[in-house]
Amino acid sequence: MRPVVHGLPVGGRRPSAVLLALLGTLLLGTLLLTAGAAPAHAASGYRYWSFWRGADGGAWTYQQQGPAIAVPPDGAVDGWRFAVSPDGGQDAAKPRAQARFDAICANTPAQDGRKRVAVVLDFGTAEDAGASAAQPPEQRTTCASVAPRASSAEVLAAVAPPLRYDSNGLLCAIAGYPKAGCAEQLGAAAAPPDNTAKAAPQSGGGSSDGSGPDIGLVAGGALVAVLAGGAVWQARRRRNP
Repeated sequence: MRPVVHGLPVGGRRPSAVLLALLGTLLLGTLLLTAGAAPAHAASGYRYWSFWRGADGGAWTYQQQGPAIAVPPDGAVDGWRFAVSPDGGQDAAKPRAQARFDAICANTPAQDGRKRVAVVLDFGTAEDAGASAAQPPEQRTTCASVAPRASSAEVLAAVAPPLRYDSNGLLCAIAGYPKAGCAEQLGAAAAPPDNTAKAAPQSGGGSSDGSGPDIGLVAGGALVAVLAGGAVWQARRRRNP
């Protein structure tokens, strides 16, 4: 009779490779089932002021820079729209008026040492405002005459006070509208409205919203690869003692 150690015959076939391969298969199956069963995120949007720059033909282009950084040139058109929109980007609700500098600034003469910037303010619809908000003001246009290096935030402050910002510097209200709230997220998974909004809706590549890779799946896949590699090594060891 062969001697045994911990119940395994010495010199007999060790089950390490079979066990590792089995564990790898089971873990991979569990990860695939978990990934397939994960529910999709509920569709949601934000109620906020989106920022636009006038383009050729009166069209609008989503402004990638924040108003404190963007410096519009003389003859530019800044557009603002309050609405329920996706998380930033060109799919957000555009101002409904056209971006027409010549029409908006027709009655504001040019001055030396100043620039003119047309501003379109679209306060949105009653549906955008939500059940608890006041009826939105009518959309309006105005022409700002400001210093050459004035930012879009300074342009807006000159023609549509009061402005309200949250602690993160996110613009919450223009001309006092809305009176409360700041970029509330809407939808089945949304948190209750709060006056201290999370970071502004922005386009970007962060994964905290669930759009990036799942760390658990990545780590699990790496573990499966390690187990499978161990199984191959054990098999080769048996063939080449």
